[in-house]
Amino acid sequence: MLIVKIVGFCFVSLFLYLLLKERKSEISVFISIVAGILIFLVLIPQITQIIDFVNNMANKANIDTAYIGIVLKIVGIAYLTSFCSEICKDSGANSIASKVEFSGKVMILVLSIPVLMAVLDSILSIMQV
Repeated sequence: MLIVKIVGFCFVSLFLYLLLKERKSEISVFISIVAGILIFLVLIPQITQIIDFVNNMANKANIDTAYIGIVLKIVGIAYLTSFCSEICKDSGANSIASKVEFSGKVMILVLSIPVLMAVLDSILSIMQV
């Protein structure tokens, strides 16, 4: 199972991180970043399957794929923001972490405007009938 390999890799990375954290803090942060990137690379096939599944379901339900793309972008922004924020917190840069989180929230809000407008248009069209 893939999750067993990922968890094993995470434990090894955590051990190296904790071992080097006190002596070489810059290397421990690098280990954390590299571990996150490697885990992401391993998960790319699963992420691709999820995207394909969502697109297939959207096509079957006759949902505009533009909205599905927006939702997938929002999820991606949320995950990347969380990843970057945790790296910043691990490095001791909590103020940068909070700014990264804030910027992610703003970007998500901006991307969600077309979806919100479509929902409002649908509600208004239903109310006029």
